[in-house]
Amino acid sequence: MINYNLNEDTAKIKFPSTRYQGSKLKLLPWLKSVFMEIEFDIVLDAFGGTGAIAYLFKSLGKRVIYNDYLVSNYYIGKALIENKSVKYDVKKIKGLFQIKAEISYKDFIQNIFKGIYYTDEENKTLDIVVQNIMRLENIYEKSLCYFALFQACLQKRPFNLFHRKNLNLRFNDVKRSFGNKRTWDTPIQQLFIQALEQGNESVFDNRRENQALNLNIFDFKTTSDRIDLIYCDPPYFSNKGVGVDYHSYYHFLEGLCHYDHWPDLIDYQTKHRRLIPVKNQWNDPKNVVLAFDQLFNKFQDFIIAVSYRNPGIPSIREVIDILASYKKNISVSRTPYKYVLTTKKNQTNEVLIIGQ
Repeated sequence: MINYNLNEDTAKIKFPSTRYQGSKLKLLPWLKSVFMEIEFDIVLDAFGGTGAIAYLFKSLGKRVIYNDYLVSNYYIGKALIENKSVKYDVKKIKGLFQIKAEISYKDFIQNIFKGIYYTDEENKTLDIVVQNIMRLENIYEKSLCYFALFQACLQKRPFNLFHRKNLNLRFNDVKRSFGNKRTWDTPIQQLFIQALEQGNESVFDNRRENQALNLNIFDFKTTSDRIDLIYCDPPYFSNKGVGVDYHSYYHFLEGLCHYDHWPDLIDYQTKHRRLIPVKNQWNDPKNVVLAFDQLFNKFQDFIIAVSYRNPGIPSIREVIDILASYKKNISVSRTPYKYVLTTKKNQTNEVLIIGQ
């Protein structure tokens, strides 16, 4: 967990550890140093993801509008950004993992995902706990529990992804260059407790009315809130045209959020039972340049900050040129950074482009 001092009246706050690809958690000190030099008060995190950057803004005392098109990420935004004080009593966790007489439980995960991601016993546990979480009435308690469940699910997955059917990797008797077998063998309930404790510890009130949204960013109404700065960290394409499709990588977590309708959302032609693909401007390398232009055009009245990687499609030069058609003053900050699952040879530069 990463600590940040707010001010004399606020104790240290901590952002929980996450298992998401592309997380910028380790980049927060660098990003903080850049944003401290810019004057703004209300910020829109357009592609909120793990919530790490929105949490940084919240720790700086900004009013934060967190947005992400994935419902699973939206719950993270609710739990850690919008939530001011609500925590989930750890003593009640045991009840989330128990069958309740008044509930007629479905066994969807046990039937559809058998042998794909988790063991039969783990699938049974997931069926029970997610149906109990669904019934929590307090949105912030529910969101914290979803957060903890997502983290537990990711920790037990090779590569922390749901991109292929590979349960066997957890049990193969081979020399391993990745993963943590001890974590893979840890019961889901124990991992859930650890994640929830971190989530609870991360809840704090920065005395602002923060908000979490679940929108395609192009559907955001710029007139609905006064905004000073929009921070953009859109899905990334390598210079070879290989993109990051978060909807595909984390489809299982999305399914947990739509449990009652999950059967209707699955692409049954795939071995790993992903959700039916959803096309958008950010998962097609042929349209991503236009997407950047549309984004900058929509938010041209605000300070625009773009996190980006080098090399990529479009190139940094292209992103700067597009932004320059809407902003007169552009600054570029860089730092070397290696993402998880990338080799030393493929280390990239993390770039922050700001147009004012």
